[in-house]
Amino acid sequence: MGEFGPLEQAVMECLWAASRPLLIRDVLEQVNRGRERPLAYTTVQTVADRLARKGLVTRSRAGAAIAYAPMRSREEHVLAVMLDALSDLPDRGPVLARFAESVDSQDAQRLLDALADRSASAPDAE
Repeated sequence: MGEFGPLEQAVMECLWAASRPLLIRDVLEQVNRGRERPLAYTTVQTVADRLARKGLVTRSRAGAAIAYAPMRSREEHVLAVMLDALSDLPDRGPVLARFAESVDSQDAQRLLDALADRSASAPDAE
């Protein structure tokens, strides 16, 4: 997901993996796990605040602290990035064809199955 810097990606991964909004101290603990040089609390808070300004995470009060949660799931985010990239193209056909050629066979089959399901459930599919 190229639109994130490395720290933004790390924070988003923590938030996507969580089942609830997280406090900065929770994100910090997870982001620092296994790091040789731990990040500072203020660094992680700045990154989370930047993600909130970009509309990618929400902020909510949790007592005296602030909890952060993703605005949408990882899947929804990737979909939005892909659709946004496609929307800038005058002709999507070549990119879609190249994508279909580039994915591995299992992903290609998943894509075919999803397209078949979509076609089968379309109102005019008779």
